[in-house]
Amino acid sequence: MVQLIVGNKGKGKTKHLLEKVNAQVQESSGNIVYLDKSAKHMYELNNKVRLIDLSQYDIASCDEFTGFVYGIISQDHDLQQMYLDNFLNLAKLEEKDEITAEIAKLEQISDKFQVDFILSVGRNEGELDESLKSKVIVSL
Repeated sequence: MVQLIVGNKGKGKTKHLLEKVNAQVQESSGNIVYLDKSAKHMYELNNKVRLIDLSQYDIASCDEFTGFVYGIISQDHDLQQMYLDNFLNLAKLEEKDEITAEIAKLEQISDKFQVDFILSVGRNEGELDESLKSKVIVSL
């Protein structure tokens, strides 16, 4: 399953993402990973959530990002959820078609490995492809 928290920059997507991940820690029996562009939110996350600061890795393209996600999944067979803050920046995406294609890849990964993805996406719901609108859980 892939879920989206959408809205323009500065609307509070990260706050919603942090609240959701911290609430899920209490209910989850598996591991949770939070991908971010820095370690800035380290102290806002429950200590059971593994924070990965992607600025430490030289990810230059969408394909490299997908490979990175596969690497995380391959190392943690108890992984249940991945939270991706600022998804477009992390995955090196700009174009509407690229966003839709990458989310479709994540949906396939989710189905294959039973890992849920919750993404914060810096776009208004109206800017998203029609196929993605059913995945939106918060629109700011």
